[in-house]
Amino acid sequence: NPTFDQLEKADMDLMVAATYDNIMMVEGEMHEVSEAELLEAMKVAHEAIRVHCKAQMELTEEVGKTVKREYNHEVNDEELRKAVREACYDKAYAVAASGNNNKHERFDAFDAIREEFKAQFSEEELEEKAPLIDRYYHDVEKEAMRRSILDEGKRLDGRKTTEIRPIWCEVGPLPGPHGSAIFTRGETQSLTSVTLGTKLDEKIIDNVLEHGKERFLLHYNFPPFSTGEAKAQRGVGRREIGHGHLAWRALKGQIPADYPYVVRVVSEILESNGSSSMATVCAGTLALMDAGVKIKKPVSGIAMGLIKNPGEEKYAVLSDILGDEDHLGDMDFKVTGTRDGITATQMDIKVDGLSYEILERALNQAKEGRMHILDKITETIAEPRADLKDHAPRIETMTIPKEFIGAVIGPGGKIIQGMQEETGAVITIEETDGMGRIEVSGTNKKCIDDAMRMIKAIVAVPEVGEVYKGKVRSIMPYGAFIEFLPGKDGLLHISEIDWKRLETVEEAGIKEGDEIEVKLIDIDPKTGKFKLSRKVLMPRPEKK
Repeated sequence: NPTFDQLEKADMDLMVAATYDNIMMVEGEMHEVSEAELLEAMKVAHEAIRVHCKAQMELTEEVGKTVKREYNHEVNDEELRKAVREACYDKAYAVAASGNNNKHERFDAFDAIREEFKAQFSEEELEEKAPLIDRYYHDVEKEAMRRSILDEGKRLDGRKTTEIRPIWCEVGPLPGPHGSAIFTRGETQSLTSVTLGTKLDEKIIDNVLEHGKERFLLHYNFPPFSTGEAKAQRGVGRREIGHGHLAWRALKGQIPADYPYVVRVVSEILESNGSSSMATVCAGTLALMDAGVKIKKPVSGIAMGLIKNPGEEKYAVLSDILGDEDHLGDMDFKVTGTRDGITATQMDIKVDGLSYEILERALNQAKEGRMHILDKITETIAEPRADLKDHAPRIETMTIPKEFIGAVIGPGGKIIQGMQEETGAVITIEETDGMGRIEVSGTNKKCIDDAMRMIKAIVAVPEVGEVYKGKVRSIMPYGAFIEFLPGKDGLLHISEIDWKRLETVEEAGIKEGDEIEVKLIDIDPKTGKFKLSRKVLMPRPEKK
């Protein structure tokens, strides 16, 4: 249970749930740790959890509730269960071991076995028996799939236990976003886009314990058509939030801390048959590199599965699991990382009795799979593009002393709004670490350069001896007032306009609105007023 300060310095932010005997759930993010370190962290967590479990056990004994209540609301027909198994098991096993890698054809083949069994009953009988047949047949299908893997090493789509599905990917399929990619692994496909924004696009975090801004955003969308369903698409569910959060954790550590852009990654799952969150991580890496985001290292992800029957020594660890292998199997262990270590993980276990030996094997097998996928990613695009896309916004940053922040903003935002209107750039300013941090963004270099020049002029400190290009603001009988820096006016006395004697300022051809070059020759130490001269910039006539 680390403090916030300890977490800042930690290599892992990990949450573990377990019983006294077994780990049940793990979720967290890491700074490229090794498989051995992650396993060690789980062991440390488990030891701490055992203390809590022991306290609960002692409490149950104290209050005399040592017997665990059993609850079973099911009504069963054992003869029907036996009939379903005898009639359907061999047929289901044949489908499970056939190696058909088309998900929908496989579903149809399994459904046909169940419907064939149901055909022997009348409609009246099915009203009572159909739900039971469905439940018993599901158990038969599950057993057939598991025995095919354990006994013959044959998975539903014909792969070996360590084999990854075929991968193809490409970058830049969409012209509109600032970066995009398609990543397809088997029958799972993610179309991911990257959009670069300014400070105005930051996400404001206002949680109970956390306040601040988030500059890296990731959204994961799972439309119904991705699994062949036709139904209304409503708000984001907990599944999308969880999968998106895992992918966000996997990638966020690779965005440089001083990166000036706010980055938004959106993954659209176009087709799904397992591991769509891991496809999001892979497509996200590709799209970020396509956008020219200088990520530290590419990240890939893989989902591992497990088949282990209680009381049986034999087990199988599966790489890159299908949807069915997740549903009918015993584990969903997602691991993401770079070539140098793990960046995020999420594990759910559906069985009791998972040894550390099995977990270690799953992690090492996952590493092999991750490296294979990283090779495919870097074959497509080896490193981030050297420059941003032409239509991406450009951002420049600068820091100014804290006391100048008000001068840049102006009364009621008048100065900063005026600069934005005149240049077309977007200017944002905030105080951080006792300094003013300014971001200037625009669609072309000229508007950014113009805005930067204006800001530099505002924060510039007038120096005696410097030459400035100023604007005539008003003309008086004794001279002219010149704005030589934004918000700073100086007096150009009539005697400093020209070497020859002038009766009026107008004689020199100076009028309001003119731009003239002047030199700052003095600053009054008492009043702070500025004294300007134009004649010192002109050649002095020879005396007659």
